[in-house]
Formats: sequence, C-alpha cells, structure tokens
Amino acid sequence: MKAKAFLTALLMLAATSALAAARPNIVVEGVQMPAWVEHTSGARDPLAIGMVLTNKDRVYTGPGSRALLRLADGSLVKLGEDGILALDDLGQKKINLKEVVTASLDVVSGAFRFTTQALYKFRGERDVKVRFVTMTAGVRGTDLWGKADKTRDVVCLIEGKITVARDKESFTMDQPLSFYIAPRNEPPLPVAPVSKQQLEQWAAETEIAAGTGALRKGGKWRVYLAEAANQNDARGIYDQLRNAGYAAEIRPVKSEAGIAYRVRIPNLPSKQEAEALAGKLKGRMGVTEPKVSL
Repeated sequence: MKAKAFLTALLMLAATSALAAARPNIVVEGVQMPAWVEHTSGARDPLAIGMVLTNKDRVYTGPGSRALLRLADGSLVKLGEDGILALDDLGQKKINLKEVVTASLDVVSGAFRFTTQALYKFRGERDVKVRFVTMTAGVRGTDLWGKADKTRDVVCLIEGKITVARDKESFTMDQPLSFYIAPRNEPPLPVAPVSKQQLEQWAAETEIAAGTGALRKGGKWRVYLAEAANQNDARGIYDQLRNAGYAAEIRPVKSEAGIAYRVRIPNLPSKQEAEALAGKLKGRMGVTEPKVSL
C-alpha cells in the first residue's frame, strides 16, 4: 500500500510539473505603454509581450496606459492607467485529479477587470481572489470590473458570481450588472444595478483602444527608433526608453559599412498602431526619425 501511495504521489507531482511547464501562470499579452513590472529585488523592467510574471511581482501602468495579462486557465486580467497590481499565490495544481488554477490579484490602485474566456476549454477550477484596499472578491468563473482610488473601492459584477468580504462581513453578489461601493473609513453603500452608460464608461478604463500604439501578442510590425554605429550610443537611447516604460530592444545589423545597432520596439499588430507609436515617441528620448516596418 505504501508503494502504491508513493507511486500515486509521484504521478500527481509529474502531472503538476507538466501542467506548469505547458502554460505559464500569468503572461503578458497586450501593453499600451508606458508600463513596468517591478520584481522583489526592486529592479524594474518595461512590460513586454510574452513576459512571464511571477509571485510578488508588481505591475505598474503610467498615464493613459493599459496592461493585458492572461492566466493559465485563459482568463484575462486587465489593468487601467496609473494602476498598481500585485501578484501572489500564482499556481497550477491537481486536487482530487482536478486541475486548479490559483491567483491572488491585489489591486493597489487603478481600474481592473477579470474576464473568463469561453474560447479556452478549461475544465478545471479557479481559486482566484481579487483584493482591493478595503475588500476582497472571491472569483469562480465570472466577469467583474473594479477600481481602487484614494476615496473608495468599487466592484461591479458583469456576469457570474462573487463573494465579497469587507471587515468581518461577507456576502454573495450573484445578480449580473450590479455594483458595490466601499468608501474609505465609511459604511459601504447598498448593492445597486449599474446602468449601461456607466458600465461602458468603466469598461473603457481597462480596454486597450485602437490607434494608441499598443503592443499585442502576435504583432508583426516594428518601430525602428534609432540607429548607431556603436553599441554604446544605441544603449543610451535604449536605456532611456526602457526606463520610461517602453519595451525597446537592440538588434545588430550587418551592412557594407560594418555593423550598425538598431533600437526598435516589436509586436505592433498593424501599420496603424506602429505609426501611432512612432508619432508618440518622435522627438523624445533621442528618437528623431522613427520608421515602421514589418
């Protein structure tokens, strides 16, 4: 019996390891820059497409920015401008042969949206907690929007069901298109229906709008921002861009004159988006004549 139990444990461990290797716990799929990730070491990197985030990372968005992340179960996590999102308890495990995706998403500031994706055939379970400053929402397959600012926390249930906990009280929200407001240091307001106009206004705060020069998974267009004959000159512009929250990279290019170093930003989904980003950065941080290309 002991041998059988040991074998079962090994099989479950192998299955869990394979699951983790197959899909990252959370990955970046869209960025309207500037945006950064801050690691526990205090180091900051610009948020980039395909970047895998880990426990204790913090995502920051600047003015007019957005971030689009995807959990292992296919759920989308969106963060609006001037936002801070702290990540913890990211994981994938097997419980009684069921796949369970876990995450604790702390909305320190800014607008936030969590949306499950029907296109992803996920047959397991989610154990996702969304924590605002004064309350926590337990999520199990739903669509919710929320926001944390200096005066209050707001959570709006679009579809599904959530359990809301504030101080020592907790209750279930299961009526779609309803919202709950918890002011700082004051009693919360009653749950109320949300109007279509208000919902559209809130939803726009977390969506990446067209024509903003945003990066997307699968984007094939690039913006070339500078070219230098030596790596140090290219590095100076590269560092300025990355410190400012733009996911620049350096690529050496061979020519008859020798090797040149190009600073570029890839992963733009269209020529329109590439041109929008080029126009946004022209005349800034050493960028003079940006060019777009496939």
